[in-house]
Amino acid sequence: MEKDKIKGIMEAILFSLGRVVKIKEFMTILEISSDEVIKYIEELQEEYSHENRGLEIIRVEDGYQLASKKEYYEYLYPAFDKRVTPTLSQASLEVLAILAYNPRSTRADIEMIRGVDCSGTMYRLLEYNLIEQSGKADLPGKPMTYKVTSDFMKMFGLKSLKDLPDLPKYKLDSNRQVVIDELVETNPNEQTETEQEEVNQGEIEQAEGSQTEINQVEAEQAAKNQTEADKVE
Repeated sequence: MEKDKIKGIMEAILFSLGRVVKIKEFMTILEISSDEVIKYIEELQEEYSHENRGLEIIRVEDGYQLASKKEYYEYLYPAFDKRVTPTLSQASLEVLAILAYNPRSTRADIEMIRGVDCSGTMYRLLEYNLIEQSGKADLPGKPMTYKVTSDFMKMFGLKSLKDLPDLPKYKLDSNRQVVIDELVETNPNEQTETEQEEVNQGEIEQAEGSQTEINQVEAEQAAKNQTEADKVE
């Protein structure tokens, strides 16, 4: 099959399904390898980016989806002003963050981290299709575990969970409270300006103290010599 025809079929599949199409699905339909799927998709992405098109092909985990470009959102929004859009509260964002960094967590795990009940928040996130069940945990009672969905990836512009920023380093103090370490590690051989000023000031004070001691010794020696001279006379 010619390359242009394969690319046309891939484009039609993406448009018709209107969802994330897995690489394996393209492989099955077109009977081509995964490398060929990625190659043809990348060529389509290049064509969409160079032409004045309103669509683009985005990568979501191990699949691709045809989507409208972000810069046209303000023109599309009026056409969908009656659509219900997810409103994420601070609690929702915290639950999403926990599941993004800790996939297959149970509700008890999330509540232990947050310290409050999360049933209402998780129900809304399930309704928005931002989280989903991911099987039962090997724990007493077999509690259900959860993970974020591909809709979460699209909402936050992530290709995979590997694109998440690194968590800050932390440690527990003597009161078992979390303390965030400095994110930027400094060279132990380098001194800050304040530290250098303190060193310089210390050296000056030490030098002044040494000079005072020298002057005091010289004065005592001069007085001793004068006393001896008076006795001779």
